[in-house]
Amino acid sequence: MSLTRSDFRFFHRMRVRWAEVDMQKIVFNAHYLMYFDTAISDYWRALALPYQESMEQLDGDLYVVKATVEFLASARMDDQIEVAMKCSRIGTSSLTFTGAIFRGEEHLISGELIYVFADPATQKSRPVPPLLRETLNGFEAGEPSTHVRVGPWSELGPDAQRLRTAVFVEEQRIPKELEWDEADQHALHAVAYNRLGRPVATGRLLPHEPGVARIGRMAVERSLRGTRLGRDVLHALMGAARERGDNQLMLHAQQSAKPFYARMGYTPRGEAFEEAGIPHQEMVIRL
Repeated sequence: MSLTRSDFRFFHRMRVRWAEVDMQKIVFNAHYLMYFDTAISDYWRALALPYQESMEQLDGDLYVVKATVEFLASARMDDQIEVAMKCSRIGTSSLTFTGAIFRGEEHLISGELIYVFADPATQKSRPVPPLLRETLNGFEAGEPSTHVRVGPWSELGPDAQRLRTAVFVEEQRIPKELEWDEADQHALHAVAYNRLGRPVATGRLLPHEPGVARIGRMAVERSLRGTRLGRDVLHALMGAARERGDNQLMLHAQQSAKPFYARMGYTPRGEAFEEAGIPHQEMVIRL
């Protein structure tokens, strides 16, 4: 199967590791299926679909019924490779994914994975749900997998609260009394939703002082971090601040999130400090 990079819009980048090669320093054949499986996991993340929760919502699961690999050339130790993946066919109850592994422009490996959507209890096939079909077709057509809504707590509060409880209270173990405050009622909130209508990221915008607004409570569903969701929510809040005439934004970034905000143009101000038992850094940007 002759494939080129232009046949795909999704790529998973990786480097070949020592444990994956033989004495000749070429990849063991069986590892290529692992590469494709790993790429499929990241493909779901690109769709903003947390896999387990999404399958539960769709009342089914996906089971591999066929996997094929075509070997054209070998990847070698320390090669920087890209595993490309696309949903090439959606049948009544099956999904076919076509994959390819590239080293630069060189096509090394082709692959095909066929899944059946089925009842997880009986493993009897079921029709692919329309929402899943639309999500896959939309992604392959270049359409956004998420959209961001901006509005008051009265509209977005339940979805924002669900995310923030999972991230701050349950995951980071911040006391509930520190997470929830009266500012939510006066803040402007942003929530990102995937195509299944599930909230997957949130943040809020508050007045800080004349001409300066404060962004806070930025949270992204755990399995989807490292995608574009945090950026999309931040852009939505920054756009809202510009529209109302603010000329500067500030925020308290957890130390682990400093690189993300730095890439977005924010710069540190002052010394690091502790907030809710977590190291933070104040960061600012001019609009």
